[in-house]
Amino acid sequence: MTVAPTDSAFVESAASVVQSVDWPAILPPTITAVVALAVLVIDLFVGEHRKALLGWISLAGLAAAAVSMLPIAGSHHRDTFCVVGTGGTVCSYTVDEFTLAIQLLVLGGALLAGLLSLSTLKDARAAKRELPEGEFWFLLLSSVAGAVLLPASRDLATLVVALEVASLPAFALVGLKRGDKRSSEAALKFFLSSVAATAVTLLGVSFVYAATGTLYLTELDEKLGQVDGELETLVQAGVVLTLVGFAFKVAAVPFHFWVPDAYVGAPLPVAAYLSVVGKAVGFTGLILVTVVGFRSYDDVWGPAIAALAALTMTAGNVAALRQQATRAYSAVRLLAWSSVAQAGYLLVPIASAGFDNGRGEDDPTDAVGATVAYALMYAVVNLGAFAVAALVGRTKRKNRVSDYRGLYAKSPLSALTLAFFLLCLAGLPPGIIGLFAKVTVFSAAVDAGLGWLAVIMAVNVVIALYYYLQWTALLFRAPEGEPGRHRVPAPLTAAIAATAVLGIALSGAPQLVLRFTDVSPF
Repeated sequence: MTVAPTDSAFVESAASVVQSVDWPAILPPTITAVVALAVLVIDLFVGEHRKALLGWISLAGLAAAAVSMLPIAGSHHRDTFCVVGTGGTVCSYTVDEFTLAIQLLVLGGALLAGLLSLSTLKDARAAKRELPEGEFWFLLLSSVAGAVLLPASRDLATLVVALEVASLPAFALVGLKRGDKRSSEAALKFFLSSVAATAVTLLGVSFVYAATGTLYLTELDEKLGQVDGELETLVQAGVVLTLVGFAFKVAAVPFHFWVPDAYVGAPLPVAAYLSVVGKAVGFTGLILVTVVGFRSYDDVWGPAIAALAALTMTAGNVAALRQQATRAYSAVRLLAWSSVAQAGYLLVPIASAGFDNGRGEDDPTDAVGATVAYALMYAVVNLGAFAVAALVGRTKRKNRVSDYRGLYAKSPLSALTLAFFLLCLAGLPPGIIGLFAKVTVFSAAVDAGLGWLAVIMAVNVVIALYYYLQWTALLFRAPEGEPGRHRVPAPLTAAIAATAVLGIALSGAPQLVLRFTDVSPF
């Protein structure tokens, strides 16, 4: 029996969309999603006095997802969900060193945020405050599943879906404190800003797709360079709109207005999660769409991101500096403004990837790797600072900066640990890892010929010294009234100890993080 030409073409077309699944490669997001569903079901059958079990199941699931990365850790490049495109095989899911580094950051950050959550939920249970545990763990794991999927995404559709899976549960987490007006207001601001960002991103993606006919990032890099002249404006608009959407996600100025209220209104572990994992999600997506997908338009997004970096670090540091003079200023709000400033530093290497300094070089690997290395350092020390803030917040509900006065007399180890984390964020010894990470970012700007951006970064580092050192000095001043003692729950102790050990180890051997300067999504 012969097959007609039209039938043959149909068979070939059908064969091209038959996709094999590399199960070891997709295990981290799969395990996280399955455990999230399991927690949701188990919550229906567990009594109120045994709700703590859900937290331990969730942490075990996150640990299992992290362990599942070990069999593929030595793989240089693994692809799955692939089809035959016009220029060869294209894939929607890729595991490489860049993917594994971001997945490690996400799962490690989620585990530490989970440890903080155990103590927070236990305190809420004891005080009979409304904070539903089943919903909390389900939403957290659902968000983590999207965050783990995102760095492996290699087409715009998967990328946007992963971004929204990571973001949507976060809205509910921020507003989960029932009856708390600040929490509800923060969730509403976060929701509205993120929905606007998603709409702008989708509009930009639609423009790019209309001009190129593909959503795969590797094909976009080639097809954008071959766009007809009449579609040039459409493509440029699509690139800009996509950048604006991701600028919301990374809290870049002027799209940062939701950050302080969201951090203060959310349960503290959620604020810690957003400051690290939420930020990692935004920056990963930004790296993928610019450096991989929109590489041909680096003359558009390079200068734009450089300007965003300068504005973000300056606005974050100045806002933190101004509010530091207020005695009743919240420590969590200060950490929020600090995270905005840190976002500016993280944007510098991405902007540098858009410049070759006239040397004919077109390899942004070092610049992207600098962002990954800095993000790993920031994740460890920022989560550690939030862990100590959670400790102080157990006895000081308002968690003001002034509440940290004399912390050394109440809890010497916690005070020393927080001081170390603040010095890491400032880039001062003994926080050597913070210094090395800042030098790496600074070098990326200089190597790209962005001397003006390097100068602005240096000025901002000096500005940040004031509020970091002022907070550090406050820890060792004489306490007001009786010093008392802080009782530290075991999960909170584990979180503080883990971040402290990691911070000290990385300061003693910074090459453990700086080795990630060689990773890139290529």
